[in-house]
Amino acid sequence: MDSNLLKVFIAVANTKSISLGAKELNFTQSNVTLRIKQLEKSLGYALFYRTNRGVILTIEGEKLYPYAIEIVKKVEEATLKIRNIDYHELLKIGSTQSNTTIRLIDFQKKLNKDFKDMNLEFVVDSSLNLIEQLLDYKLDIAFVNGNPNHKEIEVLNIIKEDIVLVQSKDKTAQNTIFAYKNGCLNRVFLDKYLSKNKKSSYKKVNLENYELILSCVEAGYGVALFSRPIIEKFGYTNRLKITNMDFDLDTHLICRKDSTLIIKDYLENLDFV
Repeated sequence: MDSNLLKVFIAVANTKSISLGAKELNFTQSNVTLRIKQLEKSLGYALFYRTNRGVILTIEGEKLYPYAIEIVKKVEEATLKIRNIDYHELLKIGSTQSNTTIRLIDFQKKLNKDFKDMNLEFVVDSSLNLIEQLLDYKLDIAFVNGNPNHKEIEVLNIIKEDIVLVQSKDKTAQNTIFAYKNGCLNRVFLDKYLSKNKKSSYKKVNLENYELILSCVEAGYGVALFSRPIIEKFGYTNRLKITNMDFDLDTHLICRKDSTLIIKDYLENLDFV
């Protein structure tokens, strides 16, 4: 099976569009259409349903997708090994916003120093969304809060987090939980804790700016859950009421168990501060 045809199949499947797949691959749309037809002819099955909104995988296409990912990765790995290259030409990295704020820049610098020719691609999202993207083969590794405990996921490294509840020092906090976005496990854990211990319902508000969240908390508009270094980074350590919380929200660096992660040993032994 031609791995180049599979690359085209994967791009179209990921973008759900012939035109977007072509743009991602820097091919013409007609070229991509032709290659998809070649693959479908060689397999004897239609792989996509064509709709007004793009394309979606057929049942056969869904079955092929994980095998296509694995084949392409194996071919790429074999090519790198033959060329005596011990790193990925492109590493797709996912990270929560909290991890991005306090340590992703240092991580990027370490990779750039140790693997000068390796290209990096970043996605910043919530833990739940990152796990989904990793399982869909859209990421190679991801920094997420908490252990996913998923049969297809392997934990490469664990970074201890000092998780704290922040509230206004001199005002009674409103029943509002602030978080970065939906799928943020900090909010999930805090919501469960407050519902159990305060016996009250809390409004959920997303604000995609940590400094704004901290300012709102200081003003008494609500509460939030943070890793302590974020509070220190924005200078709010002495401006808020801070309560230590015993939540299992350490940052876990994860990959798929079936991934061909060439720098796996490197990541497992990397010392995160």
